[in-house]
Amino acid sequence: MYNKLQYISQGDTIKEQLYNIHEALDNGCDWIQMRFKNQKPKKTFALAEAVHFLCEEYLANFIINDDVHLAEQIAADGVHLGLTDTSILEARAILGETKIIGATANTFEDITNHINNGCDYIGLGPFQFTKTKENLSPILGLDGYRSIINKLNTKQKEMPIYAIGGITLENVDALMTTGIHGIAVSGIITESDQKNKLITQLNEKLYANVII
Repeated sequence: MYNKLQYISQGDTIKEQLYNIHEALDNGCDWIQMRFKNQKPKKTFALAEAVHFLCEEYLANFIINDDVHLAEQIAADGVHLGLTDTSILEARAILGETKIIGATANTFEDITNHINNGCDYIGLGPFQFTKTKENLSPILGLDGYRSIINKLNTKQKEMPIYAIGGITLENVDALMTTGIHGIAVSGIITESDQKNKLITQLNEKLYANVII
């Protein structure tokens, strides 16, 4: 089963991105989603190459945000698709059956479509306001997650669901009671000056009720 903690990378330059990703890996995060928006292809490729190398070194999953062709070129572990990106079916045709395809969702209907199209996990959000993302979808809150996951259970649809959007350490316990699989975070890790402590605490909360 997939790791419960995903780090979505931040940084306006290759240097900032690499620093933040290396810090996350070095302090115990083993799932990286590289998000490097509105950049020249040459820069994005250079970053992806370096991140791929780092993730191999740390035995971490490496997912590329949005860019299916780059994910194929770099031989990343997979791709994460937004609601307006390449379709899951098209991405699957390009990447093949063994790669991970994640997708963003805001509603139960989004999730149902993604499951029917064969995605592997879903980033459901936003949980609350976040400055990381522009053009935010309607905020879900705890009740939104509960309602959607209850519907999925009723329809007997299984899918790892990750909460995303403005999540803090204090929110994790309550979020995990809704039935989500894990969380995808960005700013909380990037901005922390005690990353090792934070990532350890996040993982403790995420895996608290897991029977090994």
